[in-house]
Amino acid sequence: MPSKANLTGTTLPRRQLGKALRDARQARGMTLDQVARETENSRSTLSRIELGQYDKIKVREIEYLCRYYSLPEAQTSYLTSLASQSNTKVWWQDYRHLLIPGFNTYLELESYANQFRIYQPLIVPGLLQTADYARTIQCLFTPDDPSAEIDKRVELRMQRSARLTRQHWPVRAEFLLYETVFHALVGSSRTMAAQCRHVADMSTHENITVRLLPFAAGLPTGTVIPPFLILEFPESEPSVVYTEAAIGSMTFEDEEDVKRFHALYRTLRHAALEEQPSRDRIRKIARRYEQ
Repeated sequence: MPSKANLTGTTLPRRQLGKALRDARQARGMTLDQVARETENSRSTLSRIELGQYDKIKVREIEYLCRYYSLPEAQTSYLTSLASQSNTKVWWQDYRHLLIPGFNTYLELESYANQFRIYQPLIVPGLLQTADYARTIQCLFTPDDPSAEIDKRVELRMQRSARLTRQHWPVRAEFLLYETVFHALVGSSRTMAAQCRHVADMSTHENITVRLLPFAAGLPTGTVIPPFLILEFPESEPSVVYTEAAIGSMTFEDEEDVKRFHALYRTLRHAALEEQPSRDRIRKIARRYEQ
C-alpha cells in the first residue's frame, strides 16, 4: 500500500534502524505491546520507530532497546550510529520551505539511492532539466512566487543533477521518456533546443541511459501510466517507488507494489527505442527547434 510522503529527518537511516529493531524484537518472539510494557515506552512510539517514521529519535533510547534485546556490541554501535544520522541536518535544509508537500521525503531517499529508474511521459525529469527549462516550469507552476524563490528552486534542482555527473561514484540512472516530452513546448524554441541537446549529451555518460518511447509505441501497458521513479539502495535495503503530482506525492514500499512497478517499467522499456536511436531522434528534434 502507498504511504503519504510527509516525513521529516533523514529517511533511510531511520528505515534501516527500524527494520533492525523489528527483526530483533521478532527474533525474541515478542509483541510491540510486550516491549512497550517492559521498557515503559508507548506502543505507538515503538511502532513508528520500527516503521522508520519517528523523527525524534534519541541515541540513549536506542542504546537501551539494544541492551534490552541483548544485541552484540558491534550491532549496538551500528544502530546508535544510524540513530545519530537520522538527526543530521540534510544538505537541502535551507530549501525546505520551498518544497511541495512530500518532496522532502523524496530528497532524503534520492540522496541515499545508488540507482534510479525514471519513467516520465510528459516533461523532462528534474534530474535532466537545464536551468532555463527548470525556471520556465517553476514560473508556470508557481506564477505568483517571487523570482528569488524560483531561483532557489532552480538552484536546488541543479544541485540534485550534479549527482549524475560527479567525478566519484556517480549515481546510475535509467530514463524512459515518451517522445511527447520533447514536443511539448516549454518556454521558447531556443530553450527546447538546448534542453533536447542536454538530454542527448547526458545520455552519453556511462552511468546514464535514456530510452525514448516513440509515438508509434502507443500504449504498451494498455492504459495511461503516470510518472514514477524506482529508487534502489545499497546493500539489502529494499527498493522504493515514488510518484509525484501537483497536489502531493506518494511512496510505495510494499514488496508486491514495488514488483508491479518493476513489471510496468519492463513493459515500457521493451517498447522503447535502444539508446543510440533514442539519442539520434532527440538530436533530430533539437535541430527542428533550431530552424
